[in-house]
Amino acid sequence: MRRRDFFRATLPVVIPSLINGVSLKALADSPFLRTVARGAGGDRVLVLIQLSGGNDGLNTVIPLEYYSAYHSARANIALPEDKVLRLQGFDGTGLHPAMPELQQLFNAGKLTIVQGVSYPQPNFSHFRATDIWLTGADASQILPTGWAGRYLDQQYPHFPQDYPNTVMPDPLAIQVGSLVSPALQGPALPMGMAISNPNSFYDLIDDKVETTADTRAGDQLAYIRQMAVKTDQYAGVIKKAAQKVTKQSDKYPAAGKNPLADQLKIVARLVAGGLKTRIYLVSMGGFDTHARQTDGTDTTTGAHARLLARLSEAINAFQDDLTYLQVGNRVMGMTFSEFGRRIQSNASGGTDHGVAAPVFVFGEGVQPGIIGVNPVIPDHLTVNDNLTMQTDFRAIYSSLLEKWFAADPAETAAVLLKNYPTIPLVGEKV
Repeated sequence: MRRRDFFRATLPVVIPSLINGVSLKALADSPFLRTVARGAGGDRVLVLIQLSGGNDGLNTVIPLEYYSAYHSARANIALPEDKVLRLQGFDGTGLHPAMPELQQLFNAGKLTIVQGVSYPQPNFSHFRATDIWLTGADASQILPTGWAGRYLDQQYPHFPQDYPNTVMPDPLAIQVGSLVSPALQGPALPMGMAISNPNSFYDLIDDKVETTADTRAGDQLAYIRQMAVKTDQYAGVIKKAAQKVTKQSDKYPAAGKNPLADQLKIVARLVAGGLKTRIYLVSMGGFDTHARQTDGTDTTTGAHARLLARLSEAINAFQDDLTYLQVGNRVMGMTFSEFGRRIQSNASGGTDHGVAAPVFVFGEGVQPGIIGVNPVIPDHLTVNDNLTMQTDFRAIYSSLLEKWFAADPAETAAVLLKNYPTIPLVGEKV
């Protein structure tokens, strides 16, 4: 393919990737973000953390109130009662021992736990369940647009012809990761990129050039990378924002030790550097724990514990960094996973796909505490029993849109395709 033909086919949807080790997509037309830029919440930021694979909520937020039933249901992976981390003011609920940082954030009033999050008639396919969460669809719907994308389309018509502009010169959303999220898909255009990782974030801000093999293919790849950066309208503003921040929190682990922390460190840097970007998406995988979820000799350790430790460490470092950079009052974060796990563990020392799981919402602006109650575990448990849904995940979206971003309720209902109640996620004084 000739260069001219290549760019005609790809550049309309290409925005260069700018992360060291992971790709970063500047998503300029995700419909959730333009209202935000104009409304009362115009300087506020939402960070979405996707936990891919289906997190085991019952070993993340432990129902100490029903500890005997919990232990009986999953004796081979149950956490020792005396090791569970206690939450101030909520004696019947605790956190996995690998999450002391989130325990501290909760006790400091910077973390809210939403219990039992799911949706009616849940799907247990990773692909379909993820699609439902990202598009905001009912289980029986297939939607071509994302929940965030629909919202932005309402607020910023005629995109992309008039953007960027002096009012909104920056990307409206930035995704850190290898794929463009369907959550940010608008009705007309894909909001992402077609080339993976043509340049690194730190190379970009340090004016370094990534080398390629001295071959025809290498020469073409170098040309693509060079042109992708040059043609991207947002590379300059991203670089300028990043260069404004020269020191960050020392709570981040060394680069490469915690990939989620590496992603969040970039987010904090861009927020503090002055980008008007409203939504950031980051992710970590590995939560499909069908087998060997814990170490056999010590259930507080193992694969799931390592994942939760990285999550806790990363969120804590990020929150500390936001405070250090004096932008903590502008940022709220939310974790989500495509589904939870079954109540009863399996014979392989793991858990199978289930229904409901807790969601963490964090930041200085949260209404701290626990929304919902500890899940009830049936007396006569079978392998097919699931935790009951308490909160529809779209009620969380509705709450963030209306209470954090000050969106109009009628517009929110149109975006989410029906009315969903709001829940007390955001503090009254925010």
